[in-house]
Amino acid sequence: MTAIVVYVDQLDASGKISTTVAQLLTLARGAGEPVAVVAGPASAELLAELGAYGVARVLHSEQAELGEFLVAPKADLVAQAAAAVSASAVLVDNSATGKEIAARAGIALNAGVITDAVSVTYDGDALVAHKSVLAGSYTVEARATSAVSVISVKAHSVEASLASEAAVPAVEVVEVAFAAASLGARVTKRTARAASGRPELEDARIIVAGGRGVDGDFSPVEELADVLGAAVGASRAATDAGWISHASQVGQTGKKVSPALYISVGISGAIQQKAGMQTSKLIVAVNKDSESPIFEIADFGIVGDLFKVLPQAVEEIKKRRA
Repeated sequence: MTAIVVYVDQLDASGKISTTVAQLLTLARGAGEPVAVVAGPASAELLAELGAYGVARVLHSEQAELGEFLVAPKADLVAQAAAAVSASAVLVDNSATGKEIAARAGIALNAGVITDAVSVTYDGDALVAHKSVLAGSYTVEARATSAVSVISVKAHSVEASLASEAAVPAVEVVEVAFAAASLGARVTKRTARAASGRPELEDARIIVAGGRGVDGDFSPVEELADVLGAAVGASRAATDAGWISHASQVGQTGKKVSPALYISVGISGAIQQKAGMQTSKLIVAVNKDSESPIFEIADFGIVGDLFKVLPQAVEEIKKRRA
């Protein structure tokens, strides 16, 4: 069975692997043998969790402080691990860090790099990446002509699932060295971002996003997001106006998301916005302009004033949960 390397770097507050990593492991298990690469020591708890997702081999570095350096040593670790197991592919998350790891590992492995994939399948003797392109107008298949391919996958493109109990293997742990030269740039200071209590935009299963129509007042969007346990997103118009941080921007020049539910509020739905969210499983649009392009891709549309519609939705959700 062909080896598919998955980089495991994202852990939640409890020390468990993130939802995004669990999804990558699920994809890898469906296409071959998932091999986990861990930056730093691999605890017994982490090994048990990786085994539950079908991982039989874990390659790691004892260099616990890799997080104190920039991306270079992590990318080198991934490349060394992929070469050690003769991997046919490397899967990373689609974040800015994941894409940089993909680029650096691609150079080190002389591998083709494919970004923004929504799924991967094994077809004959090659791993095929499926991509949603041109604002979701087309789905295309891409494959690298090199011996190994490096693929970044959008979050929530697949539901994470554990391996069957019969398929849970004994986990073999192998330490991998990486080039000391990659430790040339160290992070000297970190400033924690103010905690909102909401999930991260790229990891969220539900996103409520506001645009120009909120007219600077994101409170109805935030209130709906909070009752749904959702992340808050925004269009470029809203972030450029200074109404919300650019970290919340969804779209061609912002973050590309694929949640189970995307609620678009006061956003016209220009092609640049669609490019960042059209692969969402279910799209609900609220806009007072019935001609807005967002309704062309919405599964459900509400033509109305968001300042009247959203409070009613919040009240109804609270009532049903009472």
